[in-house]
Amino acid sequence: MLLNALIFLPLVGFIVALLLPKGGETVKRFSLAFSVVIFLQSLSLLGPVLDNPGAMSFETNISWITTPKIQYHVGMDGVSLWLVLLTTFLTPIAMLISWKYIDTRVEQFFAFLLLLEFGLVGVFVSLDFFLFYVFWEICLVPMYFLIGIWGHDRRIYAAVKFFLYTMAGSVLMLAAIIYVYGKAGTFDYLVIMEMLKSGKLVFTAAEQMPLFLAFFLAFAIKVPLFPLHTWLPDAHVEAPTAGSVMLASVMLKMGTYGLLRFCVPMFPSAARQCAPWIVALAIIGIVYGALVALMQPNMKKLVAYSSVSHLGFVVLGIFSFTQAGLDGAVYQMLNHGVSTGALFMLVGYLYERRHSLEIKDYGGVATPAPNLAIVFLITTLASIGLPLLNNFVGEFLVLQGSAQVNIWWTAFAGLGVIFSACYMLWLYQRVFYGEASEEVSHHMHDLTTREWVAIVPLIVLMVWMGTYTQTFLPSISASNKIVLEQTKPISQYNVKLQGGSDAR
Repeated sequence: MLLNALIFLPLVGFIVALLLPKGGETVKRFSLAFSVVIFLQSLSLLGPVLDNPGAMSFETNISWITTPKIQYHVGMDGVSLWLVLLTTFLTPIAMLISWKYIDTRVEQFFAFLLLLEFGLVGVFVSLDFFLFYVFWEICLVPMYFLIGIWGHDRRIYAAVKFFLYTMAGSVLMLAAIIYVYGKAGTFDYLVIMEMLKSGKLVFTAAEQMPLFLAFFLAFAIKVPLFPLHTWLPDAHVEAPTAGSVMLASVMLKMGTYGLLRFCVPMFPSAARQCAPWIVALAIIGIVYGALVALMQPNMKKLVAYSSVSHLGFVVLGIFSFTQAGLDGAVYQMLNHGVSTGALFMLVGYLYERRHSLEIKDYGGVATPAPNLAIVFLITTLASIGLPLLNNFVGEFLVLQGSAQVNIWWTAFAGLGVIFSACYMLWLYQRVFYGEASEEVSHHMHDLTTREWVAIVPLIVLMVWMGTYTQTFLPSISASNKIVLEQTKPISQYNVKLQGGSDAR
């Protein structure tokens, strides 16, 4: 019941927020308080899941639709736990940073944040493909409106582009889901995996490759993997600060989670066969994203392209098919959610003061706002992977895992780490150092109490995840060990598929 309540509470909050009397402040207070309650409830899931992270905890499996056979099947393991907690943790923070910034259609804005939380939690706990697809599509709706209504000048263009890109991949995934149901007779993911393991369900080579590609394309667009990333900078630049935070920190993880949970374990032979060119795209994305970020005059675009680079590490880790690589990939999902979410928050703080995202309009910010400069520096160092801060651990594990397979993968991917230091430190230098202009001195003030309350938890997490990694890694490793077993080149169902040959 705990997990079911966690799934549907945001939906209840969404409905109540829409029905509350007009007046802004009432909806703000209700939405913030309600999202904090949801986060506190999500913490109660920690104990049972961490006790047995390799299994599905809080599992509920009841009939939803009889024909076709669709189940309401949800559960949580050591990977989905942390992604759910990331979602419930960041939602109240997104509301807090929007407190003064959003002044039109306030009721709808905060209601859409709760609806987005509902969809995201559902995606990370769904164990029925039909249910997963429903939650996947639900997430599109609130983000489309968050960008299209409360975004900047080109918000309609960015919102439509975001929607069309994601829908294009979703249609292919839906076709693949329907085909799998036709062969298996069920949408239940755990049942399908058991049938594959026992040999009751076998995908031929001619079936496995197009099915893998259909799922992969949908998830790769969402990551986004190079060259399917072009929707992301527009969406980030035009979105309000809360939209950018939720998009970067959580929504992009829908793609990497889908690759890890569904795409790779279900079609292991095709995944290994495609791994070389997927890794090549990931490495190109790592280097390309960093180089393009280096040339950006717009702060939000710079951070957006840094996401393309950082999430390339996640894809590299997944398709290294090593324990260290998979652990690093999941850890990097969480790291990116914390550090890049914080970067978008801090850029939002600057925008609210100066009303510009252009780097040239800043300079010398550290003089009138020293605390903002300190917090931005810590977040910058975390983003570039400084030891004792969170990103270092994830990137190190991914590079260690890729080195076990191909040292050249690690060498080229390592360039991204160097370039990230270049573009982030150069950004910091141009924005915070130098002599403050009259405009900057006039508009720039230091962090307010509300801004401190929003950013401090993220700073604490950056240090915690960089030092106390055993809080997270044992449960992640236990779940990934099962995924690794499912993707081994020689297994019962791969022997049937490949005629006994090694799929690698």
